[in-house]
Amino acid sequence: MLEREVMEFDVVIVGGGPAGLSSACRIMQLAQEQEKEISVCLVEKGSEVGAHILSGAVVDPIALTELFPNWKEIGAPLNTEVKVDELHWLHDDKVSRQFSNWMIPKTMHNEGNYVISLGNLCRWLSERAEELGVEVFPGFTAANVSYDESGRVEGIITGDMGVAADGSEKDGYMPGMILKAKYTIFAEGCRGHLGKELIQRFGLDKKVDPQHYGLGIKELWDVPAEQSKPGTVIHTAGWPLGKEAGGGGFLYHLENNQVVVGLITDLNYKNPYLSPYDEFQRYKHHPLIANHLKGGKRVSYGARAIAKGGLRSLPEMVFEGGLLVGCDAGTLNPGKIKGTHTAMKTGMLAAESIVAALGQENPPSTLANFTTAFHNSWVGEELRQSRNFVPVMHKLGTFFGGAYNWIDQNLCSGALPFNFTDVIPDYASLEEADKHKKIAYPKPDGLLSFDKLSSVFLSNTNHEEDQPSHLRLTDADIPIKQNLPQYAEPAQRYCPAGVYEVVEKENESVFQVNSQNCIHCKTCDIKDPAQNITWVTPEGSGGPNYPNM
Repeated sequence: MLEREVMEFDVVIVGGGPAGLSSACRIMQLAQEQEKEISVCLVEKGSEVGAHILSGAVVDPIALTELFPNWKEIGAPLNTEVKVDELHWLHDDKVSRQFSNWMIPKTMHNEGNYVISLGNLCRWLSERAEELGVEVFPGFTAANVSYDESGRVEGIITGDMGVAADGSEKDGYMPGMILKAKYTIFAEGCRGHLGKELIQRFGLDKKVDPQHYGLGIKELWDVPAEQSKPGTVIHTAGWPLGKEAGGGGFLYHLENNQVVVGLITDLNYKNPYLSPYDEFQRYKHHPLIANHLKGGKRVSYGARAIAKGGLRSLPEMVFEGGLLVGCDAGTLNPGKIKGTHTAMKTGMLAAESIVAALGQENPPSTLANFTTAFHNSWVGEELRQSRNFVPVMHKLGTFFGGAYNWIDQNLCSGALPFNFTDVIPDYASLEEADKHKKIAYPKPDGLLSFDKLSSVFLSNTNHEEDQPSHLRLTDADIPIKQNLPQYAEPAQRYCPAGVYEVVEKENESVFQVNSQNCIHCKTCDIKDPAQNITWVTPEGSGGPNYPNM
C-alpha cells in the first residue's frame, strides 16, 4: 500500500467558494472570541482561489454583513448596487415585453443587492481567511474521502501529482497527502464529486426528490463607455428556449465598462438535439440584448451547472465526521435565483456547530445541532417559502408556473397549502431522437456569436495533456452502441466546451473525449442519459482560470 504523508487539523474544508471560505472565516472569528486554538485547512483545486468561480452574479449582502459587518470599510468588492431592475418576456427573436414591477414575484426583486464578480469576492474572502489564521492550499485537489475503520469520515486524500495518462509515474511524481480532521466540511459547489459520493454512501437523499439542475453559460464583455450603465440588471424568460426547455437569460452592468451576459438552461429538457451553447449564441442576437453589447469586445467565457431543486431536493447535510454546505448540498434559493448568500450562511452555521462541538469534552461524531440551526435560520425559512418554485415550473411551464409563483410569493409569502414534486431525474427526462427534429442553429457571426473552441480559449482552460482523463466512462461502448442510435449522442450538444465528439475513423464511428477542453461545468455527469460519465478531479490547478467572473 502506498504510504502517504499525513497532516492533522481540527477542521478541513474542501473548496474555496463562498460557502467554504465563510466557514473558514467564521471558525477563526469564533476561535478568537473564545480564545481557542483551532487549526483550519482549506484546499482549493483551482490554481488560485477564484480561478474556478463562476456565477452571474447579483448578490444579496445579508450573509456577508453578518460575517463582516464592516465589509464596506474594509474593501469587500461589492461596488455596484442595483439601480435598474427589469424582467422581460421575449416573444421571439425580435419582440419583447417588459413586465411591470408589480407583476414580478417579490423574491426576484433586487433592491439593495449588488452586481459583482463572485470570483473577486472569493479572492477577498480568502485574504480575510488567511489573515485570521486559516491555511489555504490552492492547486490541491480533494481526490478522495478518507474514512476510518468504522466508516466515519476522517478527512480527505489530495490528488497525486505527476501521473501519466497510462497510470505510470512521471518525473517529479508526488503522491497526495492525507489531511485528517475532527470534522470535514465539503463545499465543492454544485455536483461536487465527493459530495455525490457521500450522498450515495450515507443515503442522504432518500427522503427527498432528485436534485434538479440548470446549466449556466456566461460571457464577460468590455463595452464602450457611453453604453455602460452600472447597476442595470435585466432578466429574461421565453425565447430562445420557449417550449423546448425551462430557464432564462440575464444581462448585468458591472463597473469599469463591463457587462456580463448569460443563459440558464434547465437540464430536464427532452429534445436531445437541443444545444444550450447554441441557444445562448442565438440569445445574444435579440435586440434587447444586442443593444447592450454592440461595439463591445468579449473578454471571458465560462459555464457551470447550478443545483436548483431547492428544499424539495435538499439532502441531509450532516453525516459522521462532516457536513455538506452550500451548492454541494444544493442550498440555492430558486425563488431568488441566488445561491451566494445561502451558501455563505450554511458555511457560517457549519462553523458555529463545529466550534460548539470542539468545545465539548467528547465531541459528537454527527453534528445534529447543525440541522436544527439550519431549519431555524433565515436561510431555512427562505427555502421553505420557495419550496414549490422549481417543481411548479416543471409541472406548469414557465408562464403558468410563473403565475402560480407570483400568487404564492407575493400574496401568500410561500404559504399556499399545496406541495408540488418532480421525481424524474434530469437525465431521465431526455427522449429518444426519433421523437424530435434536428435544430438548425445559425453559424456564429464572430461579432455577437462564436464557436465553442474560441470560447474555451477565453476561459483560459489548461490541463496537463499527459495525465489520466478526469472524465471517466463506466462502459466505453455505451456512447456509440446505445446513446448514438437512441439519442444521437447528446454529449456532443449538451457540453458547452466541445469535449465530446463522434468522429468517423476508418468508416467507423468513434466517441472522442477531449478532456483538455473541460471547463468543469459538470453537465456531462448530470445529463448523460445512461449515467455513464463520471467527473472526477484532474491534477491540481487544471481547468479554467477565470478573471473577474
